[in-house]
Order: sequence, then structure tokens, then C-alpha cells
Amino acid sequence: MKRNLLLFFFAFLLTGAEVFAAEKVQRLTDEELDYAELVNTIDTVKAPYLRGDYVIFTSDSSARHIGIAFDFEGFKTIHSFKIKKFTDQEYQESGSLCFYILRLPKRILAFNYRLIVDGLWTIDPLNPSTVLSSEANLVLSHFDASRNIPSVTEKNADGKIKFVYKGKPGQQIRVGGNFTNWDSWIYQMTEVAPGLYQFELPLPPGKYEYAFYAGITSFPDSGNPQKCYTPDGKTASLLIVD
Repeated sequence: MKRNLLLFFFAFLLTGAEVFAAEKVQRLTDEELDYAELVNTIDTVKAPYLRGDYVIFTSDSSARHIGIAFDFEGFKTIHSFKIKKFTDQEYQESGSLCFYILRLPKRILAFNYRLIVDGLWTIDPLNPSTVLSSEANLVLSHFDASRNIPSVTEKNADGKIKFVYKGKPGQQIRVGGNFTNWDSWIYQMTEVAPGLYQFELPLPPGKYEYAFYAGITSFPDSGNPQKCYTPDGKTASLLIVD
């Protein structure tokens, strides 16, 4: 009887572990979900195009290998294209193409690039926009990545942390956190545009918890997905400064 109970207990643990593992596999990040959705939209070979913060490059699948290198990386890294296969109604392969999806680095509004097709560097034949690099005396493919970049809480180039809150205009918004010992009356944010409030603060590397305040009401930063809890159990935001 005791042996049967032990066997049942171990079987229960194994089943629970399998369920947990399955759930863990299914929990994709937002970036992974965005990538999968973008792959599903690729249906033909065409000039590179912008989708949100991503640029999609395509090519036919006749080459053995296609790579791409960018000027903002100094052309030091070659990123390989992937193959997408298509099937007909009878689930037979009906064609294929190659693609590469670039997640644009923040603040990059334009860039130059070259393709590497079977080891040979070349411009993108699908992109008519080119520029001449005077440094390398080479023609490069050019892409205009102009887009609206939302202002969010982040570390500026000067090392200061810029806190950003978006809400109704005409409010008195403050910011506080573990760097103020949760005193919310020290730092008043400035309304730099209707409904857009900012405040800059030099903070050394570390882990910071913070929240925004309107009157006595506190609320987390909606532009920051990292959340935590204040000492009194309220939801706040988490910021890690490198």
C-alpha cells in the first residue's frame, strides 16, 4: 500500500512537471510574438518595407546563402536570411523565398546596408535607393526608416534617466521611488508638451523602483513593462540602470 502511494505521488509530480514545461514553452515574449506575426505576413518577394519598428527584407531562394550587413554595426556582422516555404491546398510545397527581419535599434531613422549573396557583396537589387560611400568608395543600399518613436522612460546619452509620463494636460505629476525613500514630494515633473511630462535625474548603475504621483494617488509607468511592488504593496515600475 505504501509503495503504491509513493508511485502515485511520483507520477503526480511528473505529470505536473510536464504540464509546467508545456506552459513554459507556450509563453512567448512580446518580441517573439511580433516576429511570428511578421513572418506570417510575408507572402512575396519585394522591396524592403517598414512594419512598426521592424524592416522586412526578402529575396528569391535561388542562392545557397544570403546575408545582410548594416552600417550602424560597422558592417562587422553578417546576418543570415531564413527560408519560408509555402504549401498548396494538398499540403505540397508550392514555392519558397528568403527573408530577414530587422528589429530597428532605437533612434535609427535611416541606414545603409549591403547583401552578401553566395559570398559576394552586392547592393539589394529590389531596393532602388542607393548612396555612394566616399570612405569605402562603394555603392550601398539605403533605407529610410523614418517613424514615430514614442518617448519613454530611459537612460539618455548623457547618462541621466529621463522619466516620461503621458496623461491629461494641466496636471501636477511627481515621480518618487526607492531613490527618494518613497518620498513623492521631492521631484516635480515638467509638462513639456500637452499631456507629456518629463523629469531628468542622474542615477548611478543599480536597480530602481519608482512610481508616478498625482495628488496622493500613485500609479506605475505605463510605458515600462517591468513592474514591482512598493513597501506598502502597491504596483510600481522597475528600472535597471547599467
